[in-house]
Amino acid sequence: MIEFILNNRLIKTDKPSGYLLLDFIRYDKQLTGTKIGCREGDCGACNILIGELKNGQLKYQNATSCLTPIGNVAGKHVVSIEGLNLEQLSPIQQAMVDEGGTQCGFCTVGFVVSLYGFCLSDKPKTYENGIIAIDGNVCRCTGYKSIERAVQIIVQNLKDKNNNDSIDWLVENNYIPAYFNDIAEKLKSINKELVNEPEHFFVGGGTDLYVQKHEKMVELEVQHVTQNDLYKGIFITDNICTLGGATTVTEMMESKLITDVFPNFEKHMKLVSSSPIRNISTLGGNFVNASPIGDMTAFFIALNSKIKLESDGNARTIFLRDLYKGYKDLDKSPKDIITEISFELPNKNCHFNFEKVSKRIHLDIASVNSAMQVEVIDNIITKAYISAGGIGPIPTFLKETCAYLVGKDLNAENITNAQEILQGEISPISDVRGAKSYKRLLLRQLYFAHFISLFPNKIALNLLV
Repeated sequence: MIEFILNNRLIKTDKPSGYLLLDFIRYDKQLTGTKIGCREGDCGACNILIGELKNGQLKYQNATSCLTPIGNVAGKHVVSIEGLNLEQLSPIQQAMVDEGGTQCGFCTVGFVVSLYGFCLSDKPKTYENGIIAIDGNVCRCTGYKSIERAVQIIVQNLKDKNNNDSIDWLVENNYIPAYFNDIAEKLKSINKELVNEPEHFFVGGGTDLYVQKHEKMVELEVQHVTQNDLYKGIFITDNICTLGGATTVTEMMESKLITDVFPNFEKHMKLVSSSPIRNISTLGGNFVNASPIGDMTAFFIALNSKIKLESDGNARTIFLRDLYKGYKDLDKSPKDIITEISFELPNKNCHFNFEKVSKRIHLDIASVNSAMQVEVIDNIITKAYISAGGIGPIPTFLKETCAYLVGKDLNAENITNAQEILQGEISPISDVRGAKSYKRLLLRQLYFAHFISLFPNKIALNLLV
């Protein structure tokens, strides 16, 4: 039995825990305001809000219901557009109407729900953050300018909002229904635990698994990693940063521990999927999915990260780069789960960068991606970790290139020579993301981009081209 609150109603269902939230909302509860679009998390027409108690506070995030198994909302508050409607239009809905932010209307609900998520969040109410809130919504009609104008109005209307009493303020100002005031207390009394969980069939966020195996997954009872607090959290101990396997990308972006270490982290992560996907996708799930172009995999390989694999009370730790033996072939048993990811904190001499090229700048999987961490002392490269995705069957650690760089002067000649070694240790193939010659060129450019970005005053650009 799975228990959660859908809008203002307590739900108890014996649907398989792998059943999708989108189908439950539309077909089982006949709440058809939530639309079926791509079923791949791309368009945002199915966006809903998920509210969860964190440290005693009710926090909401938008998510794609087409990729969210209902087991992942056990003990939480799910809000569809029907649960946001008042007797009159809210200021969010009114702004969309006034600025002509809808034409055919199919995508409109998703935009509106995402903007409610922005209003409920504790992020500064700036125009930039308002636009980020709808980065997972696609519209084919409006050209976006009318929607952007609506965001400007919403931001202006929220200028007096106090984040400390967010829900109270939004209720008082007719943004959301009054029942929101009672949700936090109701969540404390419902069951978060699932029954009939299999012992060894795990799902993280499901953001890629449900694209690949939709028909199979919706009929399964699965064990949901995100429901286990033991697999969450970000900690720093003795100069080692440890993240739970169920940590989401958004949780990393909101962690001061992470952003203090990586000042450009938000910039890097804006190249990774969209807000609704980042809100639910997990690091462990991303790694086990074993995509050759996984962005977070490339990121953490370049941090020389280790992962802890646990099953049946036994645990072992390996380097993330050693997890991948061949295409979708992993050094783990079906019972193993990634419980932790850890890496040594970069010191003051270390420099880190992430680069990605895709057919679209945002909201797209990579054609080629790459990350690099180098330590430079007295102009000598003392450590080097470079990863690359999209240039082989597995996420790749460029071992030979790194070995060549270590001990060399940081100059254009050595960097250029290392690039020739790099080309010798990759074996891209032509596919829908590009020809193999194109991928070689892309990685070459991304490799140089690392150094140009990190050392703009030391590297002569004319020697690299």
